[in-house]
This record gives sequence, C-alpha cells and structure tokens, in this order.
Amino acid sequence: MKAKIHVTLKQGILDPQGKAIEHALGSLGFKNAANVRVGKYMEVDVNETDRAKAESQVKAMCEKLLANTVIEEYRYELQ
Repeated sequence: MKAKIHVTLKQGILDPQGKAIEHALGSLGFKNAANVRVGKYMEVDVNETDRAKAESQVKAMCEKLLANTVIEEYRYELQ
C-alpha cells in the first residue's frame, strides 16, 4: 500500500517560510495571494496487505517521526 502523508503547521503557529513566500508572490504581482502556509508531503510504500495494520503503522510513523505533533498536524490516505 502507498501512504500519502501531508504535514502542516497547526493554526496559530507562526509560519515564517509561508510569510516569505507570500511576500515574494506579492512582489511578483500576485497581490491576491494571502495566508500562505508551507507544509511537507511524503509518500511511503508500506509492505502490508491488511488495511488496518497499514493505517496503524502509518499513524505510528507520523506520531514518532514524521510530524512534530506539538506544532504540526498530519493527515494521510492509503492507496
């Protein structure tokens, strides 16, 4: 199974990289771009045929390594 994982900063957490991109977009003429947030996207092949086990493994990966759950949130989908 393939896990597609999105990790983003929680609302209320300052995103300096997003602000820098927002500013750069404005200076390039994209004045309508606002509230830019930057995140991470990962794809992981999970060698598991049981969907429940694969979900459990992906959740553990996110909780233990891929996301800092104090300031980030994550979502994933399995295919």
